[in-house]
Amino acid sequence: MKVFGFAAWSGSGKTTMIENLLPLLAGQGLRVSVIKHAHHAFDVDKPGKDSYRHRQAGAAEVLVSSAARWVLMHELHTEAEPELPQLIARLSPCDLVLVEGFKLQPIPKLEIHRQATGSPLLHPGDPHIVAVATDARLDTRLPQFGLGDYPAIVRFMLDHLGLAQAAGRGREAASKGQVGDNPDHEA
Repeated sequence: MKVFGFAAWSGSGKTTMIENLLPLLAGQGLRVSVIKHAHHAFDVDKPGKDSYRHRQAGAAEVLVSSAARWVLMHELHTEAEPELPQLIARLSPCDLVLVEGFKLQPIPKLEIHRQATGSPLLHPGDPHIVAVATDARLDTRLPQFGLGDYPAIVRFMLDHLGLAQAAGRGREAASKGQVGDNPDHEA
């Protein structure tokens, strides 16, 4: 699995960037997963639901499954927050993992910079930032993209990660309806 991160200060548009890149990456035939870091207490569960009640009663993990999706909630209690490599290891196999947040991790990253936020640039102090998406022209040797130039950002990511050929093969397989893509096709 290849890993690519998105680093920015809060309110810069990391989620929007990933949301717009995902369909383009999937359209290339790639299986893509996302890991998002939250800097605050969050809960995907709701008070009163059975799974919430199980967690409140002391379950270390609760797995909820349906025909549409499944989710595993793991309570840390006194455990330390897992590091990014530990979280990646929990994912199902995929071609690419997009990482939102974890801006200090040593993975290739795209910095998202909006001039209006007034936040300082990250890339001068982070050698793992390999490009910048911005609404301003910056004095840097890094490749720069407009905030909405999603096709160019996808091309850069795939080239940088060595996934351009894999993306092409995935696109071809999907267009030919090869095994796994066509439920009527017998192996």
